[in-house]
Amino acid sequence: MLEPMVQWIQSSRNITVLSGAGISTASGLPDFRSRGGIYDNHLNVEAILSESYFYSKPKQFWVYFKEIFQFEQLEQYKPNPGHHFVRLLEDMGKSVTVVTQNIDGLHQQAGSSHVLEVHGTLNFACCPKCKRQYDRKHLMQEAIPRCTEDGFILKPEVVLFGGSVKHMEASFAAAYDADLFIAMGTSLQVSPVNGLPGYAARNRNSKMALINREPTSMDSLFDLVIHADIVDTVEQLQSRLSIS
Repeated sequence: MLEPMVQWIQSSRNITVLSGAGISTASGLPDFRSRGGIYDNHLNVEAILSESYFYSKPKQFWVYFKEIFQFEQLEQYKPNPGHHFVRLLEDMGKSVTVVTQNIDGLHQQAGSSHVLEVHGTLNFACCPKCKRQYDRKHLMQEAIPRCTEDGFILKPEVVLFGGSVKHMEASFAAAYDADLFIAMGTSLQVSPVNGLPGYAARNRNSKMALINREPTSMDSLFDLVIHADIVDTVEQLQSRLSIS
């Protein structure tokens, strides 16, 4: 089943990878929309993680934000073979664009050089007034992180409900321009990111592969669909490609 994908990787020059929560769960990060995730608990997550809640109750927002995303534990999560496999594609001389729905920064930790974080990142926050950016180390120093220049409460670089996703124009361009489009660990339910496979399919010369544990409503768009564990799959691919 993997042979077509091995051949596509070998023959491609431009690869676009769309990654979702499923690539990070192997690193121990919870899939927040799965059973037992934050959507199952007592918090009204969409109301709290919203632009309106941040601007109306910024202090309480940060208390919930750090609880929801388990800020104290973020340092323990490391890239897994799925992230490293994407980076190894670059080592093969491929031009790789990663479009990720994840906000954990694990693709960058693995060494991927071109990552479009469409839902933002947990690793930074900025001052709404002066736009100065601060890293996660600064965010951990105080319960309510503030700008050292003007004292304003910082706003996380995560895309909140009511906000606009980032890098979508570049993401659609990367999807269309790819010789090989790979979706990994995504249910393809969240818009507008779930529009990328359809856009990639417009390029008649490209190949499309999906690696996801469960079927999606867009399986029929892909030339190859693999319903399996990501880590197991990429380790098999890596072995057949003879890269390490």
